[in-house]
Amino acid sequence: IYADPPWDYGNWSSIKDEKLARKCGRMMYPTMKIEEICSLPVDKIADKDCTLFLWAVMANLEKAFKVIKSWGFIYKCCAFVWVKTTSKGIYSGLGNWTLGNAELCLLATHKTFPKRQKPVKQIIMSPRDKHSKKPIEARKRIIEMMGDLPRIELFARKPKGQLFEDESFKGWDVWGNEVKSDIKL
Repeated sequence: IYADPPWDYGNWSSIKDEKLARKCGRMMYPTMKIEEICSLPVDKIADKDCTLFLWAVMANLEKAFKVIKSWGFIYKCCAFVWVKTTSKGIYSGLGNWTLGNAELCLLATHKTFPKRQKPVKQIIMSPRDKHSKKPIEARKRIIEMMGDLPRIELFARKPKGQLFEDESFKGWDVWGNEVKSDIKL
């Protein structure tokens, strides 16, 4: 299971100027409260030896661990650290304390530990794309690490047929409010 929840940051709601609000991080899509994300019955679609890859920004790590537990998974490690780049080097983004330029994809397992097919590198150096779009390299590494198993992207933003730019990414089911979902949660 590959998931990038629409985290609700709740910190830009008082900005009235829409252009400034977007620059400061207001989401361009509907977000969910942590309670809503946690209440999704993801454990019902997970095999006993399922692996979860969950994207989380640094400010939401505590919430991410809560989601992992509520979905019936056990945190194991950080699968990937996406270091965002631009044509000028490492991206310098928004942040309350430091300027964020990395995003984490956490790895958790369901009831039993699944067999890893091959180790993969943790650091992904990849350009930033449009808001919330994750690097294709993460999906490549998931398949390389876990093998060609049934897989689904939760909170997908592109329909199944258009999900990946590369033909080697066929085989992912999708679920989300912006796509025709392959399952019902």
